[in-house]
Amino acid sequence: QLQLVESGGGLVQPGGSLRLSCAASGFTFGYYGIGWFRQAPGKEREGVSCISGGDGSTYYADSVKGRISISRDGTKNTVYLQMNSLKPEDTAVYYCAATSDYRCSRHAVRFDHWGQGTQVTVSS
Repeated sequence: QLQLVESGGGLVQPGGSLRLSCAASGFTFGYYGIGWFRQAPGKEREGVSCISGGDGSTYYADSVKGRISISRDGTKNTVYLQMNSLKPEDTAVYYCAATSDYRCSRHAVRFDHWGQGTQVTVSS
């Protein structure tokens, strides 16, 4: 019953903003690093951002740095991905994932549990 559920995706114009949520249940949330990945049609899954367990260190892909912010609400067992200044190339299915390792990784294989994904489409 360990689950991650993403929400908050949708259609937004270039330059707009979205806040994605990743709600966790069935495990001790604070022990896990939580990463966000995205996959566009015909493309490989890529890491976007991650927040570590323990000290909550944050990491961002170069392509989104300065436009995206990750945060954790331990009380709600939820991680948020605030996305601003969105570009058409941000269009993808966004997934959150959890690793039982406290440390973040840009490699999807290091993550043990995955959500179902939420579609983000940036288009005029």
